[in-house]
Amino acid sequence: MRFFVTKAMNNTHNGQHTVCHATIEASSAVADDPPENSPMSAVNGEELFYMPPLNFSMVDYGIFRSGFPKTTNFRFLKTLGLRSVIYLCPEPYPEENMQFLDANRIRLFQFGIEGSKESFANIPHYIITSALEVLVDERNHPVLIHCKRGKHRTGCLVGCLRKLQNWCLASVIDEYVRFAADKARVSDQRFMEMFNPSSVKLLPS
Repeated sequence: MRFFVTKAMNNTHNGQHTVCHATIEASSAVADDPPENSPMSAVNGEELFYMPPLNFSMVDYGIFRSGFPKTTNFRFLKTLGLRSVIYLCPEPYPEENMQFLDANRIRLFQFGIEGSKESFANIPHYIITSALEVLVDERNHPVLIHCKRGKHRTGCLVGCLRKLQNWCLASVIDEYVRFAADKARVSDQRFMEMFNPSSVKLLPS
């Protein structure tokens, strides 16, 4: 199993905000005798795999992102100790996913955004603002953000979070493009560029 964790850090030097990115590769090699807590272990002779969802990555401490989790991902997600999930699609959450959330006392926050080639062209600003207020509330951490593929809707919400974290626009767009790849949308990038983070209500520290 192999996945990438992206960690971004804001450093302040002489009053200037800079952003540096570190990509950490977490790789689990198949060993003859995997340790008890490794991503692959065996119970009664049957191998158990911890498989992350599509496009899974760490956004910040206590914040993760991915595509839509499948039942094969539940074992991995359980290791994150999630308190909440931010779901960015309008469709009802599948029953098996709801059962997983209920069994692990994970709260679901749904902000339905229609998926289309111009997904963010006409989205009311308050939807993203409301999702951000849930996202930055540490009482909801650890939290997983996801849509269908973890590219556009998830990428835009993460991009707006980065603006709240004082990232420069070039770094915000760079992160979005790394996940969207050849599916990157000009409308999404324009939305992030125009988003005003000052409308987000933050809880007192």
